[in-house]
Amino acid sequence: MAADVVGYSALMERAEEATYAEFERVRRDLIEPGLSRHEGRLIKTTGDGALAEFASPLAAVRCALEIQDSLASGSHGFKLRVGINLGDVIVGTDGDLFGDGINIAVRLEGLADPGGILISGKVHSEVEGKLDVGFEDRGDLQLKNFSKAVRAYAICAGAHGAQTEQQSAAPPLPDKPSIAVLPFENMSGDPDQEYFSDGMVEEITTALSRFKSLFVIARNSSFTFKGRAVDIKEVGRRLGVRYVLEGSVRKASGKVRITGQLIDAITGAHIWADRFERDLTDVFSLQDEVTVAVVSAIQPKLLQTEIAMATRRRPANLTAYDFVLRAIPHFHSTTGEGYAEAIRLAHRALELDPRFGFAAAMAGASHMNNVIFGHAVDPKFERKEAVRLLRLALDVDHDNAETLAWVAITSAYMHGDRESEIEIVDRAVALNPNSFDTWYSRGWVYSVAGLPEEALRSFERAIRMSPVDPRLNMTFVGIATALIELGRFDKALVAGRKALRQNPAYGAAYRCLASAFGHLGRDAEAREAAARLLQGDPAFTISARMGRVRQSHVKLLIEGLRKAGLPE
Repeated sequence: MAADVVGYSALMERAEEATYAEFERVRRDLIEPGLSRHEGRLIKTTGDGALAEFASPLAAVRCALEIQDSLASGSHGFKLRVGINLGDVIVGTDGDLFGDGINIAVRLEGLADPGGILISGKVHSEVEGKLDVGFEDRGDLQLKNFSKAVRAYAICAGAHGAQTEQQSAAPPLPDKPSIAVLPFENMSGDPDQEYFSDGMVEEITTALSRFKSLFVIARNSSFTFKGRAVDIKEVGRRLGVRYVLEGSVRKASGKVRITGQLIDAITGAHIWADRFERDLTDVFSLQDEVTVAVVSAIQPKLLQTEIAMATRRRPANLTAYDFVLRAIPHFHSTTGEGYAEAIRLAHRALELDPRFGFAAAMAGASHMNNVIFGHAVDPKFERKEAVRLLRLALDVDHDNAETLAWVAITSAYMHGDRESEIEIVDRAVALNPNSFDTWYSRGWVYSVAGLPEEALRSFERAIRMSPVDPRLNMTFVGIATALIELGRFDKALVAGRKALRQNPAYGAAYRCLASAFGHLGRDAEAREAAARLLQGDPAFTISARMGRVRQSHVKLLIEGLRKAGLPE
């Protein structure tokens, strides 16, 4: 029997002397008397655990149950994991024991639930029917440094059984996308590479957890499934999540190949799958690179899936979050009708949840866009509403990266406090550097602040975060705008054309093209781009545009529009 204290290192870090004294008390009052009653022999203790042998599997299990039940019902501050195996051992000259029989017990202990007991199939066959306990088949586990899988069973009984039953009850799904990242399978044939695949999963979990719009299961819970053949639907039920990410890592010939797939745990449907192959040089840089690639694919895909589900739900069953999901496609439409519907739906969300900061931020940004793109019937009212809503969002949701991002960009265009807006958007990026929204907003905030180099870097980073985002047309226009202010007119043309490929009707792209062609002296192409701009917006004039938005940050853009012959 191998036993180990859950979270011992963290406990020692917080209170070293008290933790040590408490474990000594548990060993003296529970473990050693339990061993004595069940004819067990303490082989050795480590700083946070113990190893013991017994005359029979039945005695070992009875002892483990007694200890766990006492800990669960008593005032001790510890939880133990216990692993039990039946096997041959080698007795050393000092009485110490060695061998695979012990190593398997130790590996099982590491995979046991906190407060739980995990036994091998050999022990199960010896004790089944002889104790008033239940067993949960955990399947064939691939234990570290063992070529053959080991069948394992978790024990459910007494106080421990009540605890296990409570832990295994299916939690309700939260009212937002929920995901668990399972341990990636190490397929390298090299046990030393476990740290790499485990580190990858930890990085991905941490990156996803920065999205306040996602409910992400902590690593400790996900890793209880490590080394087990799992049913994804059962994983989703036990952890209370709708989505599960699983994958594998294979290293060979200086390269590493990572595969990942995102599965709907309710239906079993595969939502996304991809493969990443990189040179194995700097392991930590490689983990960062793959993490960005995985998260930038998963988060937008989850959002698309959730939006599709929200649009199918009956209006009577909608929550505040559903209203926001329904609003997002309208917000991305960049039309006056779309912004009006986004505002309506965002206000419905706020009626249900007045502290839904992101809903307020989206409504404020929609009012801002009505002003910027000339959709506003009453620009003064739209500006006032935009500022009111951004202040509301900041008051109720000041630590949500995406909310801060939209507050910053709305303030930049509607309010104009450069230092404050840069501070807010930089905080948004610090809170979630894996978000398209934070980098996209940072690009426009720095653009309005007259810092095109930093704006350009931010827009390029946003594209890396979400390479298939529906707002790429606006992102490429941001890049084109920054390049024009930097005098890189040829490159601005490339970015403007990319924006049109994303959305051929997006007038802001023609504005950038007309300006860049004008600066390059390509008059015919400049006039053609200007004509296309006026076709979509017949009332466009340079002075009207300058009246909608403070233009001090885009002097070269305005100069190029004049060269293209657009009406003053």
